[in-house]
Amino acid sequence: MLLVGRATRLSRYVTNLEKSYTATARFGAVSDTLDAEGYITDLDAPLPPEDALRDALPAFTGDLLQVPPMASALKQGGVRLYDLHRRGISVEREARPVTVHSLELASLDPTGQTAVFEISCSSGTYIRTLINDLATSLGSGAYLTALRRTSVGHLTVDKARSSQDLLPETLHNHIIPSLDVIAHLPEVAVSEETGRGLVCHGRRIERGRVDGSYRVMCGGELLAVYRDDEDAGRAEVVLCAP
Repeated sequence: MLLVGRATRLSRYVTNLEKSYTATARFGAVSDTLDAEGYITDLDAPLPPEDALRDALPAFTGDLLQVPPMASALKQGGVRLYDLHRRGISVEREARPVTVHSLELASLDPTGQTAVFEISCSSGTYIRTLINDLATSLGSGAYLTALRRTSVGHLTVDKARSSQDLLPETLHNHIIPSLDVIAHLPEVAVSEETGRGLVCHGRRIERGRVDGSYRVMCGGELLAVYRDDEDAGRAEVVLCAP
């Protein structure tokens, strides 16, 4: 998804949503980046049996502690981990809590020694690490050869369009309204007479009395995103013009 114009300010409400992936892993080999971009070492190990793979999956679902890969954009001491990795430096990384909601084996290819998994997880989960940890638990190794994100929250890949469809004359037909992007947020309505003007100027309004951020609507129009403080609702993102 590409956010443009004022809608770019809505990214904070999307990036942390639950995500789903289709991941393809090559077993019997490891990569120093945990994916096909790294240096590959063949372990001369077979693909684990299907029953063993399926039996191992429950241990990698639920709340987990996950050590981020060295080839990642996280910073340590102000330096990106992938910059350290490129210089041949490996440092200790603190394990971080993540949640894997579901991890399912979709298919196996014994000839290619690959397996395809369907995964639903919290934001911040490294699928590369998940696959590597799974393989290690089975006495093998694996690295990602393909990864496709199939959903971010309520936004799913079946609504996506290929770049060939995005022609100048038809581009407007594929724009997702801002309201659809943040449809998961609670709604609070204001009146045209007393509320709209305040919101479009980014002023404080009466508390919405909901937890977290909420959409401020007026007659079906998305005006802004607000959040309550102790005595009023305050603007986080204003989308309407005064």
